[in-house]
Amino acid sequence: MQIFFHIGRFFLLMRTTFRRPEKWKLFFRLMVTEIDKIGVQSVGIVALLSLFMGAVICLQTAAQIESGWIPLYTVGFTVRQTMILEFAPTIIPVIMAGKVGSNIASEIGTMRITEQIDALDIMGVNSAGYLILPKIVASVIIFPFLIIGSMFLGVTAGAIIGELANVIPVADYEVGIQYDFNTFQVAYALIKTTVFAFIIVSVSAYHGYHTKGGALEVGHSSTQAVVYSIVLIMVTNLLLTQLLLT
Repeated sequence: MQIFFHIGRFFLLMRTTFRRPEKWKLFFRLMVTEIDKIGVQSVGIVALLSLFMGAVICLQTAAQIESGWIPLYTVGFTVRQTMILEFAPTIIPVIMAGKVGSNIASEIGTMRITEQIDALDIMGVNSAGYLILPKIVASVIIFPFLIIGSMFLGVTAGAIIGELANVIPVADYEVGIQYDFNTFQVAYALIKTTVFAFIIVSVSAYHGYHTKGGALEVGHSSTQAVVYSIVLIMVTNLLLTQLLLT
């Protein structure tokens, strides 16, 4: 029954969060700040992971192609499909759940135990809308750009390492990344990304907002936020894949 309690309390929090902002100018200023914290400050780790994963997928695929019946451009095709369909839109959000989600839960949890959220409520400010809504809107805006960048860097890294390691010429690699390309797959990836962005921020904010106790409980909330975000991402990933690709 505990799960139904949390589901109900989560939707009540979201109903309060998605109220019309009292001051639009302040809301946009907070949103821009969150875009920087959530997205811009994550560019480095996303780029690093994408470059290395694209390169590794290229080398692993090339190592598996031993039969002369399999065309060499399969390497480029596999790198493209893996980056677009799974790595960029799913694995990157999982990593972001650890980085961004834990920060959000810790930040809001600390504000809760230091009674800053209570002070906002006493002053008549919608604390959920003030603290959570800018984060959700910012993540939904910036995540798709991070994922598009991840796709591009992963595919590019595959081409570079394929040429440097002498496993596939760039010309064959280009044939592979163009072969049977379906633009809906990119749309599918961005739909998943947007849903995952909402999950990461809303679930993390929920755990932080309802933190009780002291510093130890803030750490506990942060851990719970990451775990539940990843579980929900995995379940939603399965549902969206079944819904959109089959």
